Amino acid sequence: MTTLEWAMVGFGGFLGAVVRYFASRKMNNVRSLPFGTLTVNFGGSLLIGIVFGMDLAKLWTLFFASGFAGALTTFSTMKKEILGLWQSEENKKKEALLYIVVTYGGGLLLALVGYGIGSFFR
Repeated sequence: MTTLEWAMVGFGGFLGAVVRYFASRKMNNVRSLPFGTLTVNFGGSLLIGIVFGMDLAKLWTLFFASGFAGALTTFSTMKKEILGLWQSEENKKKEALLYIVVTYGGGLLLALVGYGIGSFFR
């Protein structure tokens, strides 16, 4: 990787992480499903689909997909939230399972939709 490629990933990652932080802080509530995390994961899935559908130049793919969407989406936080729901005293096992199905199913669907949108603009 060149220095410019590293910089594109890094700058995109910085912006994605900042957006994720504010979205999670604003939208997540410990008493319900973590809608902030769900939103950023859905948005990242859609964005990655669009980027690959548009077949952007390598530098822009690195910036948007590897950098921005990579830092925006969060696999580890989602797992922590699933465990939190599963182990909660309020017995939120159904919510945990719903969160898993919605996150993976919705993410795959949005990536596919994004790919279609991106392909349209290619």
